[in-house]
Amino acid sequence: MIVGILANPHKPGSLPTLAALRHELTAQGINWLLDEQTAGLAGEPGGVPTGEFAARVDLAAVIGGDGTMLHAVSQLGAFDKPVAGINIGTLGFLTSCTDAELPAFARALSTGSFSTSRRTLLAATVHRSGRPLEHFVALNEITLARGETGRLVTLRANVNGELLNEYRADGLIVATPTGSTAYSLAAGGPLIAPGAEVFLITPICPHSLSQRALVLPDDCTIELSSEDPGRAPMLFTVDGRDSVRIHEGDHIEVRKCPRTLDLLRLEGASFYAALRQKLGWQGVR
Repeated sequence: MIVGILANPHKPGSLPTLAALRHELTAQGINWLLDEQTAGLAGEPGGVPTGEFAARVDLAAVIGGDGTMLHAVSQLGAFDKPVAGINIGTLGFLTSCTDAELPAFARALSTGSFSTSRRTLLAATVHRSGRPLEHFVALNEITLARGETGRLVTLRANVNGELLNEYRADGLIVATPTGSTAYSLAAGGPLIAPGAEVFLITPICPHSLSQRALVLPDDCTIELSSEDPGRAPMLFTVDGRDSVRIHEGDHIEVRKCPRTLDLLRLEGASFYAALRQKLGWQGVR
């Protein structure tokens, strides 16, 4: 097995965690490669472009946190092999283990004692002047929100060509089940198990309490647009990362991405265990 390693150079603790991971993998007879940025972080020559990982490694290990995992989705591209997140600190919703669990992680890779959780991705296209302008892939969500104005904005949402609603709000979120624990949850959306084949539309601070989050089948096509002529551009973001100004006449088409992301899970780990830990659920005693 060859493990491709990506580390967040801006996160404190990345370098010692990288050294510990390489030590544990080598002790288990597992080979590894560093991407170019991680090799630079370690002060070593070489390194492999992340886009080449799909052809050169059997698994990707991402050192950082949930935000680093989201960035890795765009870096890895069409990567159809397991991706493991190693969180520096506490366990996140997207990560496989903490830095303190690296010996168990390396042993699990050596013995094959792990599973994968297949996650839906969103494919979003920004259209301008009747033509596709840019394409994006999201693991958590895409958001269309007010940009430079401090006022509520009006957004139109169509589903399969039919009007769903015109929202007066700060913005709209279209999330995957994975993204239901992120921005959508903060905006009042429901929690959804990762295996559910659905999308989630959640308004951000809607003007009317009747405008609620809606769960839709993930085989639909969602189209978002601004309905505020003459107003300042809105801001379209992808996993809190990429951003595009959306002008009057633009629209965004969102659908299920043909590819998925396989998150590595160690034995005994689950989405429900992460919920209990992160949300402090204790149950009835």
